[in-house]
Amino acid sequence: MQRRMAGTGAIIMLLAVALGAFGAHVLEPIIADSMDTYKTGVQYHMIHGLGMILAALAAGLWGDSRKLRWSARLFLIGIILFSGSLYLLAVTGWKWLGPITPLGGVSFIAGWLMLALSAWEQSSAQISR
Repeated sequence: MQRRMAGTGAIIMLLAVALGAFGAHVLEPIIADSMDTYKTGVQYHMIHGLGMILAALAAGLWGDSRKLRWSARLFLIGIILFSGSLYLLAVTGWKWLGPITPLGGVSFIAGWLMLALSAWEQSSAQISR
């Protein structure tokens, strides 16, 4: 499971870098007014791609757990909803995507919560030994 999680995280990071470069070199002259929105999508895409890799590394250190798997899944869902909606909003101007973005943010928060709970469980298990 850890290899798949880490591999998916690496692919997510690859896409974040590619989309960032595409935005900077191709889209910026076209969507100058909404470039900040696009850049925010790229930034959160990268942070949570790293979060997926962190969850995989934690699973390798602490052992696989449902919380760590959910952490990675929630990061991926958040990237799709949050960053994906910002990318589309910046490029198309579709305002109806606005309400989707916070759902991705909630997914990010839940993913970090799952990672934190997993770390706390690990700390508690070590203390009780």
